Amino acid sequence: MVTNRETQGGGALGCMSSITLLVVGVYLAVIFGQPWFRYRQFQDQMKTSARFAVTIPDSVIRIRLTSLADSLGLPRGAKKLSIVRNGLRQRITISVTYDEVVKVPLLGPKTITFRPKAEERL
Repeated sequence: MVTNRETQGGGALGCMSSITLLVVGVYLAVIFGQPWFRYRQFQDQMKTSARFAVTIPDSVIRIRLTSLADSLGLPRGAKKLSIVRNGLRQRITISVTYDEVVKVPLLGPKTITFRPKAEERL
């Protein structure tokens, strides 16, 4: 019986490093995925508000979007909405720019800038 000692147990280190990379990848996806998911929810509501802007005044749109920003836990900058109705082109544009800080272990805090925007015809 001949055994090849060079290959015995050689896969353990490779398997462990693969698992470690997978765990780190999933962890980073969760850390960066949460702000991105909140951004998508906020942008979706901005688009919905722009779609129904014909029947809803700007003040109501602003109140709805700022309350959503509160409930999603977005930073203060997300409440500084720009709502512009262009009567000549019959369009409404709702936009905002805000930053979220994500704390990444070993790398420190990282700032992500989001710029949600919604534009519709009136």
